[in-house]
Amino acid sequence: MSDLLTSLTTELRRGTLTLAVLSQLSTPQYGYSLVQRLENSGVVIEQSTLYPLLRRLEKQKLVTSSWDTTESRPRKYYVLSTYGNEVYKQLKKEWEKTSLELQQLLRGEEENESN
Repeated sequence: MSDLLTSLTTELRRGTLTLAVLSQLSTPQYGYSLVQRLENSGVVIEQSTLYPLLRRLEKQKLVTSSWDTTESRPRKYYVLSTYGNEVYKQLKKEWEKTSLELQQLLRGEEENESN
């Protein structure tokens, strides 16, 4: 893959990763469990990408975090805030709208190529 294509693919994925992470935080998740949930759905995310993203989402007040120290290994859990849930719902609607529009554009392009 060319450097340009790699760069464009990374740019395309960046916004979708935010939506993917938000979609999994209706119940509290710690980093590794979040990575597993995403990977089980086919979304690969490196921990080196996930943790800065979670910190940014927390700074934006979209998620809250808390430590669970009841286990032998303390874990930081993240969950959508009320505000984050509202933003997530709006982002999801926007994604669905944009996705549909792109599907129509790309389908139209395929039809034009076959004519």
